[in-house]
Amino acid sequence: MDTHRKDLYPDVTASGGLVSAMKESAKLRGGAIWPATSAADAVTIETARGLVSVVPATEERRFRVRVHVPGFTWNVPGFTWEIGSTDRLELLTQMVAAWWEGVPFDELTARFTFLELAEFTRALEGGEPTSSQWADLLSTEFHRRQWRLLRRLHEDEALRHMFPTISHGAVRLRVDPLDGASHQVVVHEREGDRYEVRVGVPGAAWVEVPTGELIAHLRAALTEQ
Repeated sequence: MDTHRKDLYPDVTASGGLVSAMKESAKLRGGAIWPATSAADAVTIETARGLVSVVPATEERRFRVRVHVPGFTWNVPGFTWEIGSTDRLELLTQMVAAWWEGVPFDELTARFTFLELAEFTRALEGGEPTSSQWADLLSTEFHRRQWRLLRRLHEDEALRHMFPTISHGAVRLRVDPLDGASHQVVVHEREGDRYEVRVGVPGAAWVEVPTGELIAHLRAALTEQ
């Protein structure tokens, strides 16, 4: 961190970096200490509402906050929203803690006036990033082998509102696009129009499902979770 940055962020420098500074601030307010990674002075916190990143500005003292939902493959950037900025470390820490704890969006906006959540919440209400994710998967040649299964799942009104990803050839659908641990199912298409389905956490047993019963089975599995 150069001299200019030291002048802008003396509290961060004194703490040994932004991760340490935010954790010390959280301790002072008696709040949660969240897992965090850092790179090039930025901090990323994994939450049930996506990845929250904090990037200190270089031209003025300003902590910029973004929310990111990863894409479906390593080379797809995903979805990112700028949701505000503040020059106060303690206010930043309180906001991130409240976000991590799942405080409702309207309450967050009332408590932290520097937040600008209109674009983010409007995107969620409009079906993003789920609709874009479906469109990308259904048009990416790399996933041509999964197109038939993807189209079949997308035809169902309930399943098309779930967030799709592909891993090791299997299609994963989860209820919440921002929460990788939300209710989900994994479907693997085998030869001969056979499907294997796994519900819930990794390591759960695969269940073979007849072609004609796939959609009904998925709907029932999600209801039972």
